[in-house]
Amino acid sequence: MSALLTGTPLTGRVAVISGASSGIGAATRLARLGAKVAVLARRKEKLDALVASINGGGTAVAVPVDVTGREAVHAAARQVADQLGTADLVVNNAGVQLISPITDLRQDDWQRQIDLNITGVMNVIGAFVPHLTAAAAAGKPADLITTSSIAATRILEKFSVYSGTKAYISHLTRLLRVELGPQNVRVATIEPGMVDTDQNDFLRQNLLPDGRYDEARGDRPSAYTGRYWVNGTRIDYLDDLGFWAYGEFRDGELHHAGYRLTRR
Repeated sequence: MSALLTGTPLTGRVAVISGASSGIGAATRLARLGAKVAVLARRKEKLDALVASINGGGTAVAVPVDVTGREAVHAAARQVADQLGTADLVVNNAGVQLISPITDLRQDDWQRQIDLNITGVMNVIGAFVPHLTAAAAAGKPADLITTSSIAATRILEKFSVYSGTKAYISHLTRLLRVELGPQNVRVATIEPGMVDTDQNDFLRQNLLPDGRYDEARGDRPSAYTGRYWVNGTRIDYLDDLGFWAYGEFRDGELHHAGYRLTRR
């Protein structure tokens, strides 16, 4: 059973969120729950806007950083300590999803996912575990939370590399729990399904207004509509009769099972 937290139960805590400029990272309510928050991501303008929205009712600082760079992340950890204090809540959230058949041999995409979803996650762990163990040794709560995905355990076509990176994170969490648990650092992961982010604003605004799609088979319009969720180039959609399927966004159009999904 889950419950929505209210009030300020995180007062006195210092939280770090990587991948904070969009999606799950920006959606966290940690500042409203009382924590001082450091938001980490590459896009400074997005971070600045997020911090401005938080600072009206909380405390937040922007730390622009590419988490694939080890030294840059360690510098970010020092900045957090200088500005907010020792971090005792780390949400290791940065990641990217690039879906394609393995036979397409998009090795640059493979490497980008490995660099961010694995190396970036490890860099954040390397920089902030000393914060967490120090907080725990001082008798404070300490939490490390990683963002995995349902793709870590489900067999999804064209998700091979992405799913592999998320399976790494899910199992890493189990192992870190064994190591850090005796030091009173709590370790957890979340495995969300489809998440509505800003990765495809163009898609929402131009091709699929109001979060609905219409299918065209050749020049014949479809009689049914549905809702959609986007993640990278993949689009999952559910029609009004309950049928679920997915497509890919290519060259300004959606493609599914040989059909072209277009704006009505």
